[in-house]
Amino acid sequence: MELNDILQAASRHGASDVHLKVGLPPVFRINGRLIPLKVPEPLKVEDLEAMTGVIFHTGQKERFEKYHELDCAYSIPGLGRFRVNVFQQRGTIGIVLRLVPVGVKTFSDLHLPKVMEKIAMEERGLILCTGTTGCGKSTTLAALVQYINTHRSCHVMTIEDPIEFLLRDSKSIINQRELGVDTSSFADALKSALRQDPDVILVGEMRDLETIETAITAAETGHLVLSTLHTLDAGETINRAVAAFPPFQQKQVRLQLASVLKSVISQRLVPRADGQGRVPAAEILLNTARVREYIEDKDKTRKIREAIQQGYVSYGMQTFDQSLMGLLKENLITLEEALRQASNPDDFALRVRGVSSASDLTWDDFDKAGPPKES
Repeated sequence: MELNDILQAASRHGASDVHLKVGLPPVFRINGRLIPLKVPEPLKVEDLEAMTGVIFHTGQKERFEKYHELDCAYSIPGLGRFRVNVFQQRGTIGIVLRLVPVGVKTFSDLHLPKVMEKIAMEERGLILCTGTTGCGKSTTLAALVQYINTHRSCHVMTIEDPIEFLLRDSKSIINQRELGVDTSSFADALKSALRQDPDVILVGEMRDLETIETAITAAETGHLVLSTLHTLDAGETINRAVAAFPPFQQKQVRLQLASVLKSVISQRLVPRADGQGRVPAAEILLNTARVREYIEDKDKTRKIREAIQQGYVSYGMQTFDQSLMGLLKENLITLEEALRQASNPDDFALRVRGVSSASDLTWDDFDKAGPPKES
């Protein structure tokens, strides 16, 4: 069974991910569900070994044999690029590939709110895109960089593991560095980037204390830093970033974050009503004076969601539930799916029926306003 044949089938069926494991047929993730490919026989040990021979480039086989896991990229001319993780499990090889869509989508293509354009035009500070694995963080970051690329003249440095979207220079110069190929670690590449005259730095993931610390420093020194965290919402994002530091530093870090943070974009992918893929529900936080106060004081950080709800009209912020309501009004998602994904399903159901909940009167401005005004 040839790897390229499997990946072509995955592309035809609209799969986002491909799972390859000894003893099973290839399994595709389609619209969030795992579906096995109908094949004459399951994958064998020699099939997976042959596939790694196709995927691995110079030095990668040796790295895999040493560490028993490897991130890399794989391309098929005329089909597209794949983000690959090869790992060892129970003494055999496993492979998971994620299809990287050809071309970078716009905010409009992704059904993200108009305020994203304002966020992309920030000249300095920290922008975080958060959510679970596979929620579209990389796609949103690529859309942010592409918007910058087509609207501003600046130098963009990206540090990725691996490079997913290939970005071409337009108004901006874009240099893309891949972990394990062009650099040894996020932290080293980020420190080096500060000496490469960047205007914008994209760090694929803030994985450790050193990377978080350097990213905050880069934002403080006048650069725009884009990165991701595996957190569910804006409040948890603040707490997770602060918790990475020793207790004696955490108060200072809160002050630094309050100063440099520009926005947190948290995402969940929701199945479309027409069954044609998924659409992101996005919580958008902008760092207003009120939000800054809530970041600085750990006892008030839990109030961030309330600030987002009430900032819809004035600033273009939105909670997950407000985003879901917008998608529901556009008939992009079903009511059943909206209730399943909602942070507060009971209040959401009341709002759909036109009944105000005493616990959440902040919807009133949302209902009256329609889409938020452009800033």
